[in-house]
Amino acid sequence: MAQPLTTVSVERGPHRIHARVQPGDGPPIVLMHGFPDNHHLYDRLVPHLPGRHVVVFDFLGWGESDKPASHDYTFENQAGDLDAVVRALGLDRVVLVPHDASGPAAINWALDHPDQVAGIVALNTFYGDIPGAPLNPPEAIRLFSDSDFARLTAHFAASLAQFRWLYDFQVGGFIQDDDLRREFVPLLFRQFEDQPSSIDAFMRLNANLVPAVLAATERTEELRNLPAPVRVAFGENDPYLTTAYGAALAALFPHGEATPIAAAAHFPQLDAPADVAHAILSAPTAAGRTR
Repeated sequence: MAQPLTTVSVERGPHRIHARVQPGDGPPIVLMHGFPDNHHLYDRLVPHLPGRHVVVFDFLGWGESDKPASHDYTFENQAGDLDAVVRALGLDRVVLVPHDASGPAAINWALDHPDQVAGIVALNTFYGDIPGAPLNPPEAIRLFSDSDFARLTAHFAASLAQFRWLYDFQVGGFIQDDDLRREFVPLLFRQFEDQPSSIDAFMRLNANLVPAVLAATERTEELRNLPAPVRVAFGENDPYLTTAYGAALAALFPHGEATPIAAAAHFPQLDAPADVAHAILSAPTAAGRTR
């Protein structure tokens, strides 16, 4: 039976990162959200990880974490958020579970701290450009990350109603089940209605997307030296981060494998939480055991 999650505040400099912890056994499983979402993306998955040590958190700028106007919202700084969580909670030999835009943060942190990583289970995420498997960002991300459309995206950002329309279209389209869509789209959008809002983090991370992908591409050769096993578990129905990209990503690691999640799309942790939990718990660790 899953234990109640405890809310923890993690300090990163003058700012506070919101984290929730489930006590348990085994290597700590660290669940990482992408954008434009937050830790609630894992609400349906955590109950399928009973008895395990689980940590889920919001990056600065998102969910219930602080949203400082002066913060530099970049993919590199998201790796710093992850590092702050790992250090503050005393985590060791972690299993990183990145999704979507948290892929660069998780993988770069693993490259920089290989002895602290038991494994990676990547859910519909990305890293860099891979020959033969081009990235295909969702329409809204493509729009907001292109400086040629700065006037248009600034207009969306200034109008909560129009930004909500775009959010419903894009994020709502990620969720296959109608009931789950009605439940989770408002829950995930709440961070943009709150003050301070997550819109600043969203705009700045989009502006940093292309530089982050280029920087990750330059580190691609380093992936071949990562000792930890990497399981790439992508929802098969994702039209953006496809299983073809996932298989190509897995092939870059010396101990990489691709495990498609059937009947799931871009949010496999919502569409098929039991299958995602199995993918996490059955994945090999760096010591060669299964979790």
